[in-house]
Amino acid sequence: MMKRCAMKISLGPLLYYWRRDAIFSFYDDVAATPVDVVYLGETVCSRRREIRLSDWLDIAKNLRAAGKEVVLSSQVLLESGSDVSAMQKITANGDFLVEANDMGAVRGLAGTLPFVAGPHLNIYNLGSLQWMASLGASRWVMPLEMKRDDLSLLQQGRPAGLATEVFAYGRMPLAFSARCFTARQRNLPKDDCRFSCLDHLDGLMLRTREREEFLVLNGTQTQSARVYNLVDVLDDMRDIGVDVVRLSPQAGHMKEVIAVFDAARHGRLTPQEALARMQPLMPEQGCNGYWYGRPGMEQLTPAVVV
Repeated sequence: MMKRCAMKISLGPLLYYWRRDAIFSFYDDVAATPVDVVYLGETVCSRRREIRLSDWLDIAKNLRAAGKEVVLSSQVLLESGSDVSAMQKITANGDFLVEANDMGAVRGLAGTLPFVAGPHLNIYNLGSLQWMASLGASRWVMPLEMKRDDLSLLQQGRPAGLATEVFAYGRMPLAFSARCFTARQRNLPKDDCRFSCLDHLDGLMLRTREREEFLVLNGTQTQSARVYNLVDVLDDMRDIGVDVVRLSPQAGHMKEVIAVFDAARHGRLTPQEALARMQPLMPEQGCNGYWYGRPGMEQLTPAVVV
């Protein structure tokens, strides 16, 4: 068993499209929470222009003044020259650490500045992890569907000085597309989407014909309908050397979610108590199947895993 570590809590990039005032208000509230690391920036769609890079930098400076480590996240799917230019401005910001979410961003940072290797770089084996560290990664984020046992194996051989971060709460970003499904369901083209995402603060639920929750549409991003929640396995993560647990922003109860994770990491709540506290704070049912190597939508406890 690896030496126990003092895990940090991070708040991942905002995946949804909110109004400008709502975004500033949200991060004003975040400044007063026990979150250690905050990721900022538009990772989903370049048409979302309520907040520009200069605004993100202003928010970043305020959060840093509040004692937070701030990281600027790059867009995952680049589709145009303007997207590439925006990514290059982020990688060349010269002040804040950058989360690289595609290999173009990695190339812009490799050998020049340390960076965070984002969850969409698909790092699944030790060779890839070592290569990313050699390029300058100081932290990597585990792919969402990786199971606990595979992570444990990588932890045993990860390069010295490389921290590990795990997505531990929120609707999982499963896929990205050049098409905008939120606009499509209104029979609108992507280039004239009329900013449909603004009407869905936590994404648009997609149900089956049997009315079961299936997926969430978030512009060009497809998310899980259920909410990934690993609050009851923080001790296990600590034991295998996870350094940071990531929470994904949601429209409601975010401060309370952060508080529960903070209490759980410090032992003020048992895993069972923390899990119970989370139930009314989530926008949908929870799931944790990927952590156990099972279908992602399943909700399991260690006692029933075989």
